Amino acid sequence: MTETALLLIRHAESSWNAADRWQGHGDPPLSDRGRAQANALARELARETIDVLVSSDLRRAAETAAILGEAWGLQPEPTPRLRELDLGDWEGLTRDQIERKAGDALRRFDAGDLDVRPGGGENLREIAQRAFSVVTELVDAHPGRRLAVVTHLGVIRALLGESCGFACGVGTGSVPSGPGADFDNACWRRLAPAELFDSVSGEDAAARPSRGVNP
Repeated sequence: MTETALLLIRHAESSWNAADRWQGHGDPPLSDRGRAQANALARELARETIDVLVSSDLRRAAETAAILGEAWGLQPEPTPRLRELDLGDWEGLTRDQIERKAGDALRRFDAGDLDVRPGGGENLREIAQRAFSVVTELVDAHPGRRLAVVTHLGVIRALLGESCGFACGVGTGSVPSGPGADFDNACWRRLAPAELFDSVSGEDAAARPSRGVNP
């Protein structure tokens, strides 16, 4: 049987990414730049053989997946289980606004505290458990198939951990960026499930600093 493979993709830039607003379960659309990124990504990945396309149901991911789906001839399957970390009442705020509102909690979140609930939302243990659960179920349900998963930075961090090297392609080819680099908008990585599940445990994957990127 052909080995199951995953194409893990972060959504293109949203209007809140462009404004440096933290998103969480907030639901802004793609920015003009984000739509251009998604179209460039679709051209770059058009020759990929993908059997199943799954995405977060939030608009920035769903719109990215729809553009990719046109290139692959696939209808995206949305699920709320692939949503970004729930940031509660931090959603829609800038880092400076969060710092003024809840500086201590932000510092704990930045340090990778597994138990802090940003804005009263979800903690890092919970997103790690959610991310591993949904991807495990997808892999089990589609043995030997090639899956594309369009999701968010928090989910990707929970799955991969910062020790993994990333590949980034926005119309310029996939460029290895090295261990510890961030997964920018419209970046992707191709991997086998064994590589994913052997690389980090769910709890270890959650324990990493946010490093100032608006989730």
